[in-house]
Amino acid sequence: MKFKLVAVAVAALVPVVGMLGYGEYAIRQERGAEVRAQAAQAARQASSEVDRIVEGLRSLLLAVTSMPSVRHLDAPTCDEALNSLAGNVPNIRTIFVLRPDGSPVCGSMEIPAGTTFADRKYFHQAIETKAFVVGTYTKSKLSGEAVLPLAMPLVEDGAVVAVVVSGIRLDWLQNRITERGVAPGNAVTLADGEGTIVARVPLPERFVGTVIPDGFLKLIHAEQPGVVEVRSQDGTERVLGYRPIALPSSPLYVSAGFSTGEAFAPINRSTIINALGIAWGALVALVLSFYVGNRVILAPISRIGDVMRHWKAGNTEARTGMKHSDELHAVGAALDDLLDQLDARRSEAERSEEERMLLVRELAHRVKNGFALVQAISRQTFARSEPERYRSFSERLTALAGTYDLILAREGSASSIKDVVQAALKAHASDAGRISFDGPDVVLPADVALPLSLVLHELATNAIKYGSLGVDNGTVCITWAADGGRVDLRWVEAGGPPVTAPTSKGFGSVLIERAFPSTFNPRSTVDFRPDGLHFDISFGCAEP
Repeated sequence: MKFKLVAVAVAALVPVVGMLGYGEYAIRQERGAEVRAQAAQAARQASSEVDRIVEGLRSLLLAVTSMPSVRHLDAPTCDEALNSLAGNVPNIRTIFVLRPDGSPVCGSMEIPAGTTFADRKYFHQAIETKAFVVGTYTKSKLSGEAVLPLAMPLVEDGAVVAVVVSGIRLDWLQNRITERGVAPGNAVTLADGEGTIVARVPLPERFVGTVIPDGFLKLIHAEQPGVVEVRSQDGTERVLGYRPIALPSSPLYVSAGFSTGEAFAPINRSTIINALGIAWGALVALVLSFYVGNRVILAPISRIGDVMRHWKAGNTEARTGMKHSDELHAVGAALDDLLDQLDARRSEAERSEEERMLLVRELAHRVKNGFALVQAISRQTFARSEPERYRSFSERLTALAGTYDLILAREGSASSIKDVVQAALKAHASDAGRISFDGPDVVLPADVALPLSLVLHELATNAIKYGSLGVDNGTVCITWAADGGRVDLRWVEAGGPPVTAPTSKGFGSVLIERAFPSTFNPRSTVDFRPDGLHFDISFGCAEP
């Protein structure tokens, strides 16, 4: 019972826990959507800033290609102009002009003799495409520092006559990304078309110049921007918004990652507080359920249970003594009233039982007297003139009387089928080994027990006259089974003389066929086999 009280307390907490759980789920779903939107927005902002930087330098290089000294490849004048220009642009270190063979023409700083840029991939792309090119992570041949190279071809009459080259300083780009500010746990990454990281916050010293892992390379050339949940290289779980290079005018891959731990930290703290509150409430509820349950519920129930156990043990004077103060005490008071009535009824039943037993004994005496009177009349009527018919009638009457004795001895209206079989065959079973029977213990109503005893008696009589019981080694096997409210009984004779079907029906055959009331839906078959009679009968075994 205590466990049931605990179950009641738990059941009372289930709706609260369910509502809190649903609220927690809804808040987390809402926060997840918010974080994804913020990651996508942060990636767009970072990408837009990079696009503005690159577009500004593109315009600068385009302007350089329009300078007369550059167009005429006037080295002295070009050196002076580019030197003056580079000093005023903080995000680049050098600007120089190259011939189509990769040799320098002029620049913002002195270029060592013999230096060539013919091996640079971005240089060849600018000549082949005749368009502005943003290269990949490169170590500058002039300064030795990491740069993101830019190339603008100078085209005249459809031919490239020179290429203006510069490069974004990656230290300046890194400072620019850092100055934007990144919340703890978040990250911003810029990478070139080959997946090399050119700027990153945080931990730039660890990642700048390294290649993005293979699992993320597919994002660089994705067809559309998107948001994914990943574990970053630094081991942090993040919601990552990314902008691929495949977008128009997007020279760099940009990603902005929001730490799920930081994003969900307030919700996690709230969850812990709520869980502790629920646990504390559950503990208090369980303690109160034990205390209140013991005093208000278990004690009265235990008292009622004790009275019932004493009553069962024979102490009919046991009572709860409860009054109608509450529901359980009302049950106890009702139990006392019930026990009083049962005690009175028990006394009345004992008196009625004594009267019934007297009537049963009187009925048994009168039935036996009736059978004795009928037998005496039959003996006086035709015992001398028709002794064979008298003997047959007397045996049938004896079988019927035996079954009545069985029913009256059980003091009821029903008898076991096994007892009916034994009583019906008692006069024919002098040799116990010759008659065998087997089947479940089925109780038959009187309307079935009486005709069954007559049928068995007739079968046994015929077996003595014409069948297996008329010879020394003949046997009879009786089996039955019960299924679906019906009994299927089989009589099988063996070891007797050869059997032939009778040419006419005698009284016994008619009795066998018509003994059972039609209300029990009897069905019987007789098979006169040469090796012995096979008789099957099926009938209902319940009151119709």
